[in-house]
Amino acid sequence: MGEQRVTLPITGMHCANCAFTVERALKRAGGVSDAAVSYASEQANITFDPTLVNSSELVQRVQSAGYDVVTAHVELPITGMTCANCAATVERTLNKLPGVVEAVVNLATERASVAYIPGATSVAAMIQAIEAAGYGVVQAVEEQKLEDMEAQARAREIADQTRKFWVGVAFSLPLFVLSMARDFGLLGSWAHAAWVNWLFLALATPVQFYTGWDYYVGAYHALRNRTANMDVLVSMGSSIAYLYSLAVLLAPGAGHHVYFETSAVIITLIKL
Repeated sequence: MGEQRVTLPITGMHCANCAFTVERALKRAGGVSDAAVSYASEQANITFDPTLVNSSELVQRVQSAGYDVVTAHVELPITGMTCANCAATVERTLNKLPGVVEAVVNLATERASVAYIPGATSVAAMIQAIEAAGYGVVQAVEEQKLEDMEAQARAREIADQTRKFWVGVAFSLPLFVLSMARDFGLLGSWAHAAWVNWLFLALATPVQFYTGWDYYVGAYHALRNRTANMDVLVSMGSSIAYLYSLAVLLAPGAGHHVYFETSAVIITLIKL
């Protein structure tokens, strides 16, 4: 069997170095002869030997690097299966198709549940393979277009990032205003009371660990893959300001000024 090519729609990349991380992870897979990842198009074009690696393993490689692949799911009603070996045959046939991430066939319900990469294979190709194996499909299943699947995945990602940004704004803005006003002496003596720093901590923490959580996850995967990207830079820079301020708060002798607004504003502005 010759080499095959597949295009994976990738989500979760924030910079060109993210694309490099995904590309390196794919090239390390045995059986991959070439992999090119574009940050601009958010796609990975891969040439591989299907006898050594399959689509499911390629998707797992991307996921282990800290990113995700747009996949579709379809249920196919199968006819002609009489025993467990029939179900195993259909399942094996589907899993051999390029672009199929996972196929599970249930003999009791006579249905095949297939996760696949839109654009790499199609429902028509699955039906053809099942029929070639000696079984049938009750009805044709209308397939959703690749563009629709990708658009939905991108929309979900944008909605998630937008929600996290506005949470960051809601907490960072009062934190920044209060902190700057105190530093410039625009507030009364009450602003220097110990409880104010605890208020700053309460405002900064949701930004640090909700709005900024994606940066920690991305940094973990980047470092695990022995590389550094924007996620590492943002998580390190914001964490230093946050942890130093926390140390000052818990041990006043360690310093006199907290910088919770710095960590919160860094995360929120970059999330924008």
